[in-house]
Amino acid sequence: MNAATAAMEREMNKRATALAAFAGIMLMTGHPAAAQDAGTQQATLIAPDRGSFDEDVRLFRKDVRSLKKQIVSANLELTDTEAEQFWPIYDQYTAEMVRIEDKKFELLKEYARDYNTITDEQADAYIKGRAAVEESILQLRLKYLPIFRGVLSGKTAALFTQIDWRLGLVVELQLASQVPMIEP
Repeated sequence: MNAATAAMEREMNKRATALAAFAGIMLMTGHPAAAQDAGTQQATLIAPDRGSFDEDVRLFRKDVRSLKKQIVSANLELTDTEAEQFWPIYDQYTAEMVRIEDKKFELLKEYARDYNTITDEQADAYIKGRAAVEESILQLRLKYLPIFRGVLSGKTAALFTQIDWRLGLVVELQLASQVPMIEP
């Protein structure tokens, strides 16, 4: 094995370890929006008090953002100059992403609230709303790619986008595992 291959394997192992740690934390500490009763497939809120549930979700999302930032930091090898330029843009990007994700969590709360009595129209609205959120997330990533590219090399900007995308998929998988499917 040559030096370049060994370095690439070490880098891939570092990234895989960070993603595995993130996934493990997500799976161990997740605060699901709804739980699925195996017998009746009814959505029930985990927290009896809606206010405390909302606060739990808010704190969990804040923790996830902090962990994502740590993973990004550990996997992007930025010079001091790049870091000075990148992190303010990253924070702006994250703030915009939070606003989009707020819409997703509102849709999930409505879905959980209406699950037992959901109508065809509500089911359509939920699916269309989630699709609109996913489209907004993709559009935000595409909007910021040239902005990140303005302060990072093309490869580093692409690497950030890949990391962000994968971490988003881990969060989405955790959410999907906690939300019951619509019963016809």
